[in-house]
Amino acid sequence: MKPLPGTRTPEKRIARMLRVNLAGEYGAQRIYEGQLAVLKNHSCAPLLEHMKEQEMVHLKHFETWVVDHHVRPTALQPLWHVAGYALGVATGLLGEKAAMACTAAVEEVIDQHYEGQLKELGEQDPRLSALISACQEDEQAHRDIALEQGPAYPRLSSAIKGASRLAIWLSERI
Repeated sequence: MKPLPGTRTPEKRIARMLRVNLAGEYGAQRIYEGQLAVLKNHSCAPLLEHMKEQEMVHLKHFETWVVDHHVRPTALQPLWHVAGYALGVATGLLGEKAAMACTAAVEEVIDQHYEGQLKELGEQDPRLSALISACQEDEQAHRDIALEQGPAYPRLSSAIKGASRLAIWLSERI
């Protein structure tokens, strides 16, 4: 039976997941690069560097999956290149606590996003589920570490969460 128009096949759903995850890990790396450009001599720099390195590992995994599955990256990659770095610089300029509030906000949204993907995948692709689950664990740890650094800025956090959700939605589709 032929699927209805607009119905996403399992392959298209996985392609969408890979596209957005690649974009998200790339954006996270750029946020940390921006924060480190400002906060490189602060006490939080080693922590930011560690989290950036973990994001780079995630990014490499998703780059491999995208190539192996012939998935086109999001057309918005140049925007995420600039926007991620700008967000990192802006929150870095506001100080260590703002940088950590940014990390906590982004990682909370990513945790929820990965959880949704894991539910959608079910047992369809155990290898991809294992990768997403491993990335999710790191993102949860980043969020928890950031929250331990001090109080979050509610308005800043809310704005970053909204922007992160929008970036996810756009990257899945464009």
